[in-house]
Amino acid sequence: MTSDFISQRAPEPVGAFPHARRVGDLRFLSGIGPRKRGTKDIPGVTLAADGTVASHDITAQTLAVFENVRTVLEDAGASWDNIVDVSVYLTDMTHDFPAFNKLYAEHFAGTGKPNPTRTTVEVNCLPTPIAVELKVIATIA
Repeated sequence: MTSDFISQRAPEPVGAFPHARRVGDLRFLSGIGPRKRGTKDIPGVTLAADGTVASHDITAQTLAVFENVRTVLEDAGASWDNIVDVSVYLTDMTHDFPAFNKLYAEHFAGTGKPNPTRTTVEVNCLPTPIAVELKVIATIA
């Protein structure tokens, strides 16, 4: 059985796609960023007058992404502990990877389950002025 899912609590998708797709016992999440629902606010981003990013705080963005992922997972019938695979997209691997990696380890350690598999890549940009986005696969079993 396959079905799409849109969370009423997570930030709205920035395109024509669902927050998650259910395929059997798996939940495939679309890319999740740090935006806040119902606003254009992005935690940890300071914009210049011309709308470009003046600075970003990877810690604030990462924590917001984690919260958004948790929300979508919960609303889709899964949980943080059910994550089996994570794809991470960073716009500045050199500066942001150490802080991101530290937070990632803190949030997955102590769950009593093996850490999910993970791929981390640097990308030129993301669809909104964000520095980090996660794509997640989780199970409900």
